Amino acid sequence: MLLPRLLACLAGCALLLMPGCGGCGPGRGYGKRRSPRKLAPLAYKQFSPNVAEKTLGASGRYEGKITRNSERFRELTPNYNPDIIFKDEENTGADRMMTQRCKDKLNSLAISVMNLWPGVRLRVTEGWDEDGHHSEESLHYEGRAVDITTSDRDRNKYAMLARLAVEAGFDWVYYESKAHIHCSVKSDHSVAAKSGGCFPGDALVTVENGLQKFIRDLRPGEPVLTLSGAELVYSQVLTFLDRDPATHKLFYTLKTKNGARLSLTAAHLLFVSQGNCSEGAPPTPGSLRTVYACDARPGHCALVAGGPSGTLSRITRVTVTERRGAFAPLTAQGTLVVDGVVASCYAVVEGHSLAHWAFLPLRLMHSWTGTSGYRGDGVHWYADLLHWLGVMLLDSGHLHPLGVTAAYS
Repeated sequence: MLLPRLLACLAGCALLLMPGCGGCGPGRGYGKRRSPRKLAPLAYKQFSPNVAEKTLGASGRYEGKITRNSERFRELTPNYNPDIIFKDEENTGADRMMTQRCKDKLNSLAISVMNLWPGVRLRVTEGWDEDGHHSEESLHYEGRAVDITTSDRDRNKYAMLARLAVEAGFDWVYYESKAHIHCSVKSDHSVAAKSGGCFPGDALVTVENGLQKFIRDLRPGEPVLTLSGAELVYSQVLTFLDRDPATHKLFYTLKTKNGARLSLTAAHLLFVSQGNCSEGAPPTPGSLRTVYACDARPGHCALVAGGPSGTLSRITRVTVTERRGAFAPLTAQGTLVVDGVVASCYAVVEGHSLAHWAFLPLRLMHSWTGTSGYRGDGVHWYADLLHWLGVMLLDSGHLHPLGVTAAYS
């Protein structure tokens, strides 16, 4: 128990320091106009950031090759931006296929190229690789990497092109050869994981009197159905750890035998029963544990609402879908019943108990002041701070690898 207490203590110290840092009003230098920042081209063989590509501070770990026949192929999207030239030497359109994050950064870079060199466009020589032409565990196999040049193929521009790619937000840029610049991004899952655990906006929660309400319409202070110990009770929403009504994210959707369908982000914690379970029976004491949503499998038994303590229902199907909105309510119990399934309010950190300890200072702040310091949409500052502390203090085995990667996004 020492590690959770240490994490909670350090987070509490930071909590006391935060109000002074987040005060209203302009800081030093207000009213002065900033000089435009001069961009420094990358040197040949330089990469930015100065760490290996598949490490925490860059684009993160390799997650596995995507093929046209794999279920993950739906994670790729074609890029038909007319301001980008795709070499497409295979004549299959593969170079146009990429993750949404890669597409967003590439489109941003295309604008920068045209602004700096009028009449010149961005050119992609290699994108998603389905033919095995790259090294083992290349991010090209996941649609997360592109090799780029300018349309005029002027190699004198490539050093600055690399700098523009850094400024456009690519998570790792490498002036790899005299012939091209290599760029890559974090997985879309890892970016979603940064905000902790989220539910889509049209997920339903149960409020008092058994009525249901879209989670996007939920407000702090409202009582919702939660799990407290072994009992389903109504408890007040303290705050939102993240609230973004407009975003689109990838969610793992779990369907159970009793017909419940729960969608939540990859690194979100879900309660499942250890070992065999009887459909419709209450969980036995000590049988529940938490797993990341992306690790939930058909055959696991989720805890669903029903009876005074909930009942078990077997997961029959797991799919990945894109949904709108990202909402992460926090309750005093650290649990929430969403779409009829009991889930943790927490994510990224392995184990509900550890996460609940870490959020103790925020719950104490609410009990003492009646507020949680939350000021609207976006990631709660405490969740951001705690995530950073977790990366600094905890062994990576205690953190979801996608969430660890995203801490540096």
